[in-house]
Amino acid sequence: MPSLTLPECPRYFAPPPTQQDLDFADLAIIDLSKAHTPEGRAELASQLRDALRTNGFVYAINHGYTQAQCDRMFDIADVPFTAVPPEEIEIYTTDSEKVGYFAGYKPHRYWKLDAENDVWDQIEQYTMNHIVTKRPHPQALRPFLPFLDAFARHNHFNILHPILRLIALSLELPEETLVVKHTLEGEGEATVRFMKYHRRTEEEEEMSKNVWLKGHTDFGTVTVLWSQPIGGLQILSSDGKWRWIRHIDNALVINTGDMLDFLTGGFYKPTIHRVVQPPQDQRPCDRLGAFYFVSPDDDVRLLPLAHSPVLQRVGIERRWPDDEAPLAGAWRKERSSSYGRVALTKGSENTEEEVIEGVVVKHYN
Repeated sequence: MPSLTLPECPRYFAPPPTQQDLDFADLAIIDLSKAHTPEGRAELASQLRDALRTNGFVYAINHGYTQAQCDRMFDIADVPFTAVPPEEIEIYTTDSEKVGYFAGYKPHRYWKLDAENDVWDQIEQYTMNHIVTKRPHPQALRPFLPFLDAFARHNHFNILHPILRLIALSLELPEETLVVKHTLEGEGEATVRFMKYHRRTEEEEEMSKNVWLKGHTDFGTVTVLWSQPIGGLQILSSDGKWRWIRHIDNALVINTGDMLDFLTGGFYKPTIHRVVQPPQDQRPCDRLGAFYFVSPDDDVRLLPLAHSPVLQRVGIERRWPDDEAPLAGAWRKERSSSYGRVALTKGSENTEEEVIEGVVVKHYN
């Protein structure tokens, strides 16, 4: 059935949320409509601080999109995977290992999840720069570029920037401290990304122990996930247990990444998370995800915000001497190139490691 909004595209219908009794993470919910006043921002800043310091994940509601707009976005998110012929997919496929960024398609079986058992991912993804017209797109997606441009800008200005202002306030810094490091016009690779997790065979599930994307941290500042009903996302809690993320209609799930850790001197740690096989009552379905992955402008040096009164009180973790700290663009390129492609070394129990810019990056089995 086509959508009622022009230009038309087929409707994407997700199954209802799981009815299984799962061990869900207890995450805070922040109301972004309160961010329009100084009083509201002061209230949200402390709430966000506690949530990110506890779990590293938080829900956000009242972000400015209606349920109808959210549904329309998921309709369009499915287009790259259902309406583009294979020969055109090949044209718009990018080898992130070579170029150091994600753009266009990443095919299935590109990331090696388990070298010992030869297990590869079954994730197809389509990525657009935050300036969606920066690179060309398949024919089927071109009619939707005005919507996608508005979607990218909404994520950047109406979600990301308010969150960055709250983080700055939580550090007792001027509100625009982090905003000026994440501009729309600056050179960088903040991205809109659509991901299709395809079902796997029983043999693949057995070899991977039902893990679809092993535990990792995101390499950017924050990640914005548009909540969708098919389960699978889990976070590693402080007690060492993996807990499921519950779906909330028209909500966002926001988590911290490596670069926020660097910029805040370890005050906000990157969140360890993974994707596993969906619950039993959702397994006949492929899992469609929509994200806004955020990195600072490429020329931002990843130094701690040492002038923060909060960081001065609690102490600052420095990953490098100040004169050796890499630029955001260098960290992004190395992380994008290496993920799922380089051989990892065995770390402590249930971890594998690689070294990027002198920092040990862990992957969790």
